Amino acid sequence: KFGSARTHNEELRKVLAALPERNLERPEGVRFMTIGSENDDVAFMAMIESVGGTIVIDDQCSGTRYFWNQSNKDADPIKAIAERYCDRPACPTKDYPDHTRYEHVLGLAKEFNARAAIFLQQKFCDPHEGDYPDLKRHLEANDIPTLFLEFDITNPIGPFRIRVEAFLETLTEEDLF
Repeated sequence: KFGSARTHNEELRKVLAALPERNLERPEGVRFMTIGSENDDVAFMAMIESVGGTIVIDDQCSGTRYFWNQSNKDADPIKAIAERYCDRPACPTKDYPDHTRYEHVLGLAKEFNARAAIFLQQKFCDPHEGDYPDLKRHLEANDIPTLFLEFDITNPIGPFRIRVEAFLETLTEEDLF
């Protein structure tokens, strides 16, 4: 059942007010950013938490990228929608040759204190695949280590767990000595 926008916003305000005071039930661990076309696999996110990480921000087509900018509510509605669409952070399909999203992604990583980035590459998503090498270099040049995970329809949680655990070991190995 869908509720009204007013009811939703009231509940959202309560949640947002409670967030600063909440007690985390587990250590935060390594703060990750996820990057890619899409990932709505809750089991993947739970796996990240189970091995000692937390996803703090994403840059994904089906994630927060869609919500970063607002439309001008005082403008003509169609024009406002079009401007919002054109001005939002770019998907790799629309970010060539300027690559404006590289600085946006790096800015998100810094703003949310992400220690590392996980690229979730849906197989055959050519724009993201073509964007990956340069974006990886850009992040790593700015001290954001990266991990590349490729999937087709679903995330293979077992193999991904092993790779994420190994990545976590490389990130925390300096903490051991």
